[in-house]
Amino acid sequence: MSFTAEAALIAPELRQLRRELHRIPEIGLVLPKTQAKVLEALAGLGLEISTGTDLSSVTAVLRGGAGSNGPVVLLRGDMDALPIIEESGEEFSSEHIGAMHACGHDLHTAGLVGAARLLAARRDELPGDVVFMFQPGEEGFDGASFMITEGVLEAAGRPADAAYGIHVMSSFLPTGVFSARPGRLMAASDGLFVRVIGAGGHGSRPDDALDPIPVAAQMVTALQNLVTRRFDVFDPVVLTVGSFHSGTRRNIIPDDATFEATIRSFSTEVSDRMAELASKLCREIAAANGLDAEVRYDREYPATINDTAEYEFAADTARQLFGDDRFSLMDNPLMGSEDFSRVLDQVPGAYVFLGASRQKDPQDAPSNHSPRAAFDDGVLADGSALLAELALRRMNRG
Repeated sequence: MSFTAEAALIAPELRQLRRELHRIPEIGLVLPKTQAKVLEALAGLGLEISTGTDLSSVTAVLRGGAGSNGPVVLLRGDMDALPIIEESGEEFSSEHIGAMHACGHDLHTAGLVGAARLLAARRDELPGDVVFMFQPGEEGFDGASFMITEGVLEAAGRPADAAYGIHVMSSFLPTGVFSARPGRLMAASDGLFVRVIGAGGHGSRPDDALDPIPVAAQMVTALQNLVTRRFDVFDPVVLTVGSFHSGTRRNIIPDDATFEATIRSFSTEVSDRMAELASKLCREIAAANGLDAEVRYDREYPATINDTAEYEFAADTARQLFGDDRFSLMDNPLMGSEDFSRVLDQVPGAYVFLGASRQKDPQDAPSNHSPRAAFDDGVLADGSALLAELALRRMNRG
């Protein structure tokens, strides 16, 4: 029986697990309830299981019976949720007010459990080992880095030879369609944090104060000009100021103003230049106005880069399993970021998107991270089957 047929048989159980996870979303690196559900779902599969020291991760190793020193394939699913109040209207909506699985990680977790079940049932056929990476803290907490430090890439006793993951989309893609591209898939993410230091006073006498608000506003505008005038449009940068705070009342000039920006790019060279130029720009605008500025530039996630050969392998596998109409080549990379990039920095592999919209036209559906995002968990079986097939074929390929 094929993996797709076997996955269809366990689909109701995967759907139930996904909905149980959806009810108990947890944020960050510590996910005790989610971890407990995963451990319960993996019990009895004969896996070598370890949990994280500094985070609620689960690493499970499946030893193949056909070759103890064969290739090692890593399959990853992230488990954490977002700080969002759910408005999806699902009957299994979040029971944790202020937290929601708005990015589909509950499907990723259930799908990886499905892949573990499918592969464990064929243990004797596997000419290598599989590492299942259940990761917390993808949403801004760099959970992949923690798991790498704790040894997930060598969990089988030797380095992983290939790594694969799937990310569901509540919009953008037709339901059931897989999509990816070779090379650049998702952007690197950096953070710019600025505090403009002035001197407070009465709003009626700005000449007696050093007003930080207009200076900070100048910086925000100048940063946009920096992007469009100092960087190549064919090696793009996106800079968004998502947080700006200052003051308490309209007639009080505050002592300081702070803002934070996210910066997305695809090359180390661009990131290096942005770190230098953005920091210099903010400090010099402050100085030109007689103020000071504290500026911090944080490197967060590197760009997610699909290995070309592994992308072709994943695309061919998806087409062979589900038909040519179920896989599409992405025209352009996404400016979103993903800490699976840290795995792909060290292990050749591929990251694949899977359409899971609940609406007929995915372009009209709420996107990932929306409080109204809703995912079709009918795609779980196919996601599990693809992960299992990738692992088996990659081990057989050697």
